Amino acid sequence: MSDDIFARLKEDHEDHREILDKLAETSGDSEERQELFEKFTLDVKSHAAAEEQALYSTMLRKPKATDMTRHSVAEHHELNEMLNDLAATDMSSSAWLEKFKKLDHEYRHHINEEEEDHFPDFEKLLTEEDREHMRSVFDKRKKAEKADAEITPEKMEDAKE
Repeated sequence: MSDDIFARLKEDHEDHREILDKLAETSGDSEERQELFEKFTLDVKSHAAAEEQALYSTMLRKPKATDMTRHSVAEHHELNEMLNDLAATDMSSSAWLEKFKKLDHEYRHHINEEEEDHFPDFEKLLTEEDREHMRSVFDKRKKAEKADAEITPEKMEDAKE
């Protein structure tokens, strides 16, 4: 694992892309689909929480990064709702596949935007102290968040604002 926070985040993103690719190849309510979906959900939820605590909490203190930071955190919330909705949908239904394809598209858009637009801009604003803080926080928080992460089935229409 890299010591650079942005490289470390990208490592997780690559893992998530691979899981999405594998999930796209599954069908029905199979054990493989269930296992991959659980792995993806728990990892993405813990990644997002740790990313918010390590990176985005730091970036909120940088006026030039506030809008991008708020945008990404809002997308985390939307993606979490999509994951919960997918968890509440019968895996063998065509609705599950349709929702999965939308989640796949939205998640890839989100991580591409982070990697291509936000991270390069953020890097320019960070001090070495910021980098040290983020390095020390991310993996520790991700491990703690993963221990508490859950699959939380909730239909989109039932989600609270």
